[in-house]
Amino acid sequence: MFTRRHFIVTSSALAATPAMAALDPKDADIKFGTTGSIFGVWNKNGDMIKSANMRMMLMDIKHYGLEGFEPYSDQAAPWYNKPQELKKLAKEIGVEIASVGDLPIKPGTPPAPKPAPGAAPNYAWLGGEGKKKLIADMEACARDFLQPLGVDHWKNNMGPRPPGYDTNDEQIKVCADALNQIGEQIIKMGVRLAPHPHVNSLVQTDHETHLLMKLTDPKYVWLTADTAHLTLGGMDPVAIIKEFWPRVTEIHYKDAPRHLRGSKVVAVPRTGDDAGGHGWFRNLNDKDGGGVDFPTIQKFLVAQNFKGWVVLDLDTSMIPKGSNMEEVLKGNIKYMVDVLNVDPKTV
Repeated sequence: MFTRRHFIVTSSALAATPAMAALDPKDADIKFGTTGSIFGVWNKNGDMIKSANMRMMLMDIKHYGLEGFEPYSDQAAPWYNKPQELKKLAKEIGVEIASVGDLPIKPGTPPAPKPAPGAAPNYAWLGGEGKKKLIADMEACARDFLQPLGVDHWKNNMGPRPPGYDTNDEQIKVCADALNQIGEQIIKMGVRLAPHPHVNSLVQTDHETHLLMKLTDPKYVWLTADTAHLTLGGMDPVAIIKEFWPRVTEIHYKDAPRHLRGSKVVAVPRTGDDAGGHGWFRNLNDKDGGGVDFPTIQKFLVAQNFKGWVVLDLDTSMIPKGSNMEEVLKGNIKYMVDVLNVDPKTV
């Protein structure tokens, strides 16, 4: 079971720990946050068990100088029917809800039927019976949850990579069509749909990413750029961010091993207990990191007057032995201050 000790400290110790200065870049339009993965632990099956204690998570984020939170769908789901309460809670603590990862399932929704024995799973992003429901559910979520919450962009991974899946342009076209249909509706609600190329998902390679962006309408579909996943997918995150700059809504900061910089080969990341801090992901300050050129990216964001979110996307596979998430988080923030020239402002 998840306990607070997996992340930072006990609540009483937190009160005694001096709060870190809030992070603000020289261009004050850039905001810094974190995803919900820092509040998770991996179980023996390789699944992440995440905290659902929203108040605790928001207080910790505020305490460590970050401005926003991007909860995973299951962390956001309990608030689906009460977005105004979540908005009020976040405002009370002084943290924004930056975005939401994927589609929260509305409480009370019956579980999706399991495929018959021997039948192939139904991947809604690739069409089939679930596609219409996916589109309807996402439109409803944007209308009933994201819009009243004040979220202006929505990160989506587009589901797991099917077993044995090989790049099929026709399948990417189906996925792009779903994104266009959803994006056309939710932009009316002030929400920009921002797919996230992600290793082990439907869209992970350079070809798949470029084809998806080509087939989606810039008026309806944007992009979440994860620096580590782009690198692991055989792409240069600097080049991708610059190429699709008008469509970038959010950037995830995490590093990859140095030897992967410039690699065009997909490197599938390991997660869970077997990673032990030695999977493909790296912290910004890791000695064997450097797969991502963060100084160039940060300078570009400032030069472009980026008005959006830079979100640390850390998880427990990135904790070195003998350390904890508190030290990992502090190290990443210190790197941003010392190397990326992000200005800490006193709260």
